[in-house]
Amino acid sequence: MNKVYLVGRGGQWRRMLGMVALCAAVVLAGQARASATGVEQLRRFVADTRSAEGSFEQVVTASSGVRQQHASGSFAFARPGKFRWNYAKPYPQLLVSDGVRLWAWDQDLNQVTVKVLGDALGSTPVAILAGDGTLDRDFDLREGGEADGYAWVVAKPRQADSAFESMRIGLSDGQLRRMELRDNFGQTTLIVFTRLMAGVDPAPDLFRFEPPLGADVIGD
Repeated sequence: MNKVYLVGRGGQWRRMLGMVALCAAVVLAGQARASATGVEQLRRFVADTRSAEGSFEQVVTASSGVRQQHASGSFAFARPGKFRWNYAKPYPQLLVSDGVRLWAWDQDLNQVTVKVLGDALGSTPVAILAGDGTLDRDFDLREGGEADGYAWVVAKPRQADSAFESMRIGLSDGQLRRMELRDNFGQTTLIVFTRLMAGVDPAPDLFRFEPPLGADVIGD
């Protein structure tokens, strides 16, 4: 009886040790995620998030500090090159890329601007969302420290003719939370991702655009 008891007890100890090891692995994995630097989180986000959709708020501030615009809307993207950026407020505007062309529609003016996408995404903020993932080719990345609960990355475009000077990217738990863009005139654009659902499969129609009847079409 005693021998059977000891064998059974040994099995219990092995199960307990296994559970302890599993718990330790989970804790260590959580600590590794928590301690990941901003650049590491950004690289992981770009590598792992092939598609997403969600909503955003955008605030534009002049170099003088005066807030010029507060906008909001929804977005979707699918790498590489497909995205939809839909401004609902204060007035409707739509940007759509099918991976070949980029369409911009001003609903109030009923005017559409279209251009061949080509390498246009390279050193633009959209490359973080819908680019081909070659961050180091297009941006100089460095750590921006931690503030407001986010790990920050400072990204500077490698293209000399880029429309913006630098960008700060805020991440937490491996997810993109904020983007702060500073253009060459000192104007700052803050984008807050109020909702970002990674890994969803956006409907293909979201990345198609047909100019509305009677719209003035400008460009390629």
